[in-house]
Amino acid sequence: MTEKFTRYDTADYLKSDEDMAAYLDACIEDDPGDGSLIRVALGTIARARGMSQLARDTGISREGLYQALSAEGNPEFSTVMKVIRALKLRLHAQPVSG
Repeated sequence: MTEKFTRYDTADYLKSDEDMAAYLDACIEDDPGDGSLIRVALGTIARARGMSQLARDTGISREGLYQALSAEGNPEFSTVMKVIRALKLRLHAQPVSG
């Protein structure tokens, strides 16, 4: 019997706002310091919610969003904040206990 495989996509498992927020928090925690994991997480959440709607909500083209939110992207911080707000997420800071 031949096994069939499908490509794993995290976006398929982000069903609720809580799932999306927890995923972004985990990626912020694990980011190597260059923002690549955070950009990918935002792109994954955007695909789970709908990239076309996000494009309308931010005023940024779908293609521009895909490019900016890839691991190789380099969006301006204002773009990141537009995306976060449009996704109805919030960044917050807390002190690191030492």
